[in-house]
Amino acid sequence: MKVDFHFHLEEGPYSFSWLQRTAKALQIVPGESKPDSEPNTLSWIEHTVDRLKVRLDEGCFSERWLEAYMIEGQKKGIQRFGMVDHLYRFEEFRDYYEKYILMDDSELGKLQRYWYDRVRVGSIDEFLTAARNLQRKGYPLSVGVEADYFPGGEEELKSLLDKYELDYVIGSVHFLDGWGFDNPETKELYESKDLLGLYKYLFEHVIKAANSGIFNIIAHLDNLKVFGYRPDEKLLLDLYDEVAAALKKANVASEINTGLAYRYPVKEMCPSPAFLSRLHAHGVPITLSSDSHFPDDIGTMLDEAMALAKRTGYEEIVYFEKKQRISVKWDE
Repeated sequence: MKVDFHFHLEEGPYSFSWLQRTAKALQIVPGESKPDSEPNTLSWIEHTVDRLKVRLDEGCFSERWLEAYMIEGQKKGIQRFGMVDHLYRFEEFRDYYEKYILMDDSELGKLQRYWYDRVRVGSIDEFLTAARNLQRKGYPLSVGVEADYFPGGEEELKSLLDKYELDYVIGSVHFLDGWGFDNPETKELYESKDLLGLYKYLFEHVIKAANSGIFNIIAHLDNLKVFGYRPDEKLLLDLYDEVAAALKKANVASEINTGLAYRYPVKEMCPSPAFLSRLHAHGVPITLSSDSHFPDDIGTMLDEAMALAKRTGYEEIVYFEKKQRISVKWDE
């Protein structure tokens, strides 16, 4: 079975590049009229602008936008879907994020405040209502969220999430001491870091996240490598074993996430092949994810991810429904 169990509906900030990327994605959205003229003509760009206006008016939770993921994914052979959105997008979790992301008057704090105020644009109720409507149409879809883990915030996060009926919760680490390390505008901070110490610190967060009991899946375990800053991997092998042992003990799954391979400079999936082999050795279950933020990216490189998993020795993958983990063989 092919699954894509971690993809998103939208991500700001809302820039000219976002408009361009959205215009590209609209080419596969069902119900969109096709331009009558050749690309790069005046009438073609006028038609594109009209389509963008409709998309913005309808919003990213429209049935047409959501259904585009399903239709495109099924064309690519995906049989089970897991739709999430980043928790920081939703107003209901503002206090949680403002407590743990650095957003003070420092240069980094101001930059991250600017980013946060532009990606927090809606209510989780809109997302959940739209996703449940898609389920009722019969699509094989599970609905969850991707929640950032912050040490010390476990009780608050659990209390917030308990208010909502979710099929699963993905835990992720994108911030270390308030620094959003996958933001390209802050990557120069890597230059002043002890990389081995930084990876140890990340994995301490990952282990705490697994032990929190909040998450069904821990995402992109080694995403610190996003911009290519990494020590000799031989120095990380013992740390990989520690993370894998902790995930297994906590009965938490992970994923092969292709997003870094096709969207970021490192051009490698998460986890690395060596890391994945340690997960397999410890018996950590995995799922597959494209980490797509646009419908035309859904399923990207999942065939390569499946091949890697099989070479590593995995005979099955997992998905979640109503918080229950379901294991399936590749050929089921």
